[in-house]
Amino acid sequence: MRFTARIVHFELNVKDIDKTMEFYKNVFGWKIEKWEGPMDYWLIMTGDESEPGIDGGLGLAEEDFPSVVNTVDVKNVDAIVKKAEENGGKIVRPKHAVPGVGWLVYIKDFEGIVTGVMQEDPTAK
Repeated sequence: MRFTARIVHFELNVKDIDKTMEFYKNVFGWKIEKWEGPMDYWLIMTGDESEPGIDGGLGLAEEDFPSVVNTVDVKNVDAIVKKAEENGGKIVRPKHAVPGVGWLVYIKDFEGIVTGVMQEDPTAK
């Protein structure tokens, strides 16, 4: 079997950033720092990079958007969008740049599960 995408990031979208940060720091010992990018977002480091696992992010909750979203890394966002639509998926948020990181789109499957799809591109603006 040939795998084409892997979960590389998770997002927690919450109403109270400070309370949530304290919870995860105290319960799991996670390190959480403000991202230096152009929007309010915090990076979650869940462990040492040499160990299995993924890191995540923390953002403010938005109406009609899930509180937990997994993001997969792909080679071509546009190709995945096409495949998602062909298989009954819908685009929740169209392709957009995450400056200095890459291209991101959010898709929803037929069950309503939202997944972020990221194509790495450090030149994205």
